[in-house]
Amino acid sequence: MTTLPAEQPATDPVQGLSAAEAARRRASGLGNTPPPPTTRTYREIVTENVFTFINNVLFLLGIALALVGRPFDAVISLTVISTNIVVSVVQEIRAKRTLDRVALLHRPTARVIRDGVAADLPPDGLVVGDLLELGAGDQVVLDGRFVSGRAQLDESQLTGESNLVAKEPGAEVFSGSFVVSGGGRYVAERVGNESLANRITSGARSFRRVLTPLQREVYLAIRIILLIVVYLELMVVINSVIHFVPLPEAVGQASILASLVPNGLFVSIAIAYALAAVRILRFGALVQQSNAVESLSHVDVLCLDKTGTLTANRLVLDAVHPLAASEDELRRLLGAAVASGAAGNRTSEAIAAGIGAAAVRATGEIPFSSARKWSAIAMDDADAPGGPLRAIVALGAPTMLRHATLADGEDGRPTWEAIEEQVRTFARQGLRVLLVLGAEAGPLEDRDDASELPAGMRPLGLVTLADELRPEAREALAAFREAGVSPKVISGDDPETVTALALQAGLGPELRLLSGPEIDALDDPALRAAVEETTIFGRITPSQKERIVDALRANGHYVAMIGDGVNDVLPLKKAQLGIAMQSGSQATRGVADLILTNDSFAALAPAVLEGQRIRNGMQDILKLFLARIGTVALLIVSSMMIGLFPISIRNGSVVTLLTVGIPTVLLVLWAKPGPTPRVGLVASLLRFVIPATVLSSLFGLVAFYGVLELELLRLGPEVASETALALALPIAQTAVTIFLVLVGLILVIFVEPPSRWWAPDGEPVGDRRPTVLALLLMGALPVLLALPIGRAFFDLRTLPVEQAAVPILLALGWLFVMRLFWHRRVIERFLGLDGTS
Repeated sequence: MTTLPAEQPATDPVQGLSAAEAARRRASGLGNTPPPPTTRTYREIVTENVFTFINNVLFLLGIALALVGRPFDAVISLTVISTNIVVSVVQEIRAKRTLDRVALLHRPTARVIRDGVAADLPPDGLVVGDLLELGAGDQVVLDGRFVSGRAQLDESQLTGESNLVAKEPGAEVFSGSFVVSGGGRYVAERVGNESLANRITSGARSFRRVLTPLQREVYLAIRIILLIVVYLELMVVINSVIHFVPLPEAVGQASILASLVPNGLFVSIAIAYALAAVRILRFGALVQQSNAVESLSHVDVLCLDKTGTLTANRLVLDAVHPLAASEDELRRLLGAAVASGAAGNRTSEAIAAGIGAAAVRATGEIPFSSARKWSAIAMDDADAPGGPLRAIVALGAPTMLRHATLADGEDGRPTWEAIEEQVRTFARQGLRVLLVLGAEAGPLEDRDDASELPAGMRPLGLVTLADELRPEAREALAAFREAGVSPKVISGDDPETVTALALQAGLGPELRLLSGPEIDALDDPALRAAVEETTIFGRITPSQKERIVDALRANGHYVAMIGDGVNDVLPLKKAQLGIAMQSGSQATRGVADLILTNDSFAALAPAVLEGQRIRNGMQDILKLFLARIGTVALLIVSSMMIGLFPISIRNGSVVTLLTVGIPTVLLVLWAKPGPTPRVGLVASLLRFVIPATVLSSLFGLVAFYGVLELELLRLGPEVASETALALALPIAQTAVTIFLVLVGLILVIFVEPPSRWWAPDGEPVGDRRPTVLALLLMGALPVLLALPIGRAFFDLRTLPVEQAAVPILLALGWLFVMRLFWHRRVIERFLGLDGTS
């Protein structure tokens, strides 16, 4: 327990604790300890990227290959998956180091009073009972209770409410809040995990990894492939036992099946994610979880906070509206009042920045108080700029100043009803409205909340202030809406205020509102219905934010949450994609998938484009991998019935290298952003993979057995049958390898069609680079066949002319039949999925 026990002596409100007492309390377990880190450790990053289900299976496969005497194949398998691990780990470690540097730069210090002497200490040097001093701009680092002074605190990072909270002796203060004006001293009462901020974020300590829809589809496909491979491996073992197949031959067959596992697919995904992270970093977005950029392209609901997220957490002067004074007089008095006051706040700073007056001599001042909601200053300066200035000026909420003004319609004064009508008009526009009163100079005494103003003050005018929208917010929100993303503004402020601000951000014209108390009255099914129609949520607590996100996800939405405060941490974890402002709390940055390093929405637009680029590229890559795997699997299954394998494992290596290894890496680099048709894995299989797989395997079997028979005929009957088969088999396997390389590269052209002829089921992409690449790789194949080192490495043979012509002619025939299948939608019609009976 790290709160102040009853038996501890009270802290001296002037001297604080002695150094000896502080040391004793720390030894007793009452010292402050840093909260558990919200960013992961290096060990956690490595462990979570290495020991995944898929990686574990592939590691076991590599070990098995090594044990059965195929170390070279094991090294290839493990090298590919290790590349994926290294890319992911390096990216996430780089993000961790960046966030750790940001946390170090923003680490607060505390001014502690011990033995009557003030000293600056880091938070972990404090103990329960320490006397801490606060001034304007300071952060409260420990929970405690005010003992002297008065201050206005910003607790928006804890509550989401932008209104300042007054603190006087006896009031509680909470870690994570900031002093806006005033100052004082407080005694620390709770440290470590007992603090309010740490209790709020207690559910955010565990890091969560959310798979995107694309990742789920890819992993599903890989799991299915692994099941098929395991099944075929069992068939090989059974066949070897029944037919007494020699061990080396059985191992070779098992190795061929192992090559069906698409290791290169992981590398393609890792490269795509890494490239996206590098590309968007220059726009001000730091990827903390590797799949965050791709995840953003799936988002259809964007939840965002108001204070510090939609707004810059600053006020700006909108206008001054004269009532019983000229505009020049109003500006002069108001400007001098805010410039001369000793206790400033965000409101006075905004007015001073908008008017820019010089300070004058003040004879009295009543600072702003949240209880009475007004401040006043008496000025008497014969040498003031523009002439002598002798006046009392009060500034505050109109309803709280009504008692001090004479607004009766006489002597040029407006009636109070007229003032109220103007106030309501400005409030409906989302503006904050303050009333300015003036009177002749006189005594002004500060008696805290019992302070009074002179009676009969003149209503000089109204001041309207606006929350400053982030400059890029309107454009970014418009871009999201055009992309079909529904924004939801969730705030701790009043719903009417949030609505007016949302209108300024372009989220109109008609917006439905829902408040926190109304949400509490709804059960989960009712809330799920309400969130669909609601855009503005006001007076929302952190737990209610969680309920809103849960309801949206339960409705099938892919939810992104943008936040900056401690109160946003748990909703960020609930969302599929968490986005944090760099200037926000460390806890928020720690759980986010994406960090906006410049606190700018502008980084989201290129991030969306990069996400689309990943999806477009990976859909093409997935088609190529599945088509290759399906083709080879069907060839093997068909040939197993007579005991001959159509390709060797090294043949499979060259097929993989030329048809998916090199092309997929470059397709990742060349992928273009743009809307992606929401076609699932099943539809993709039906439209592309199944026709390609079935036709490629059928034509491949013809190539294998056709060349095998031609080679046996060429050898003649004088060669013993077993010897002839041993000589002819590598020739036939080489022919199948040539055929598979040719059709695999033709598929590259089909997935990125350069013209309409190549796109029977869609539009051409207009990018000829994939076509050029495919043609170059086709040209590389005869070079490999001509080089002795190439033939030896990939277990290829030189083919006689008539045998070499077979795979080439079959590949050309396959091209036209394949195009006809896609054009006529043969598979869809056969399965009755084309909308016809």
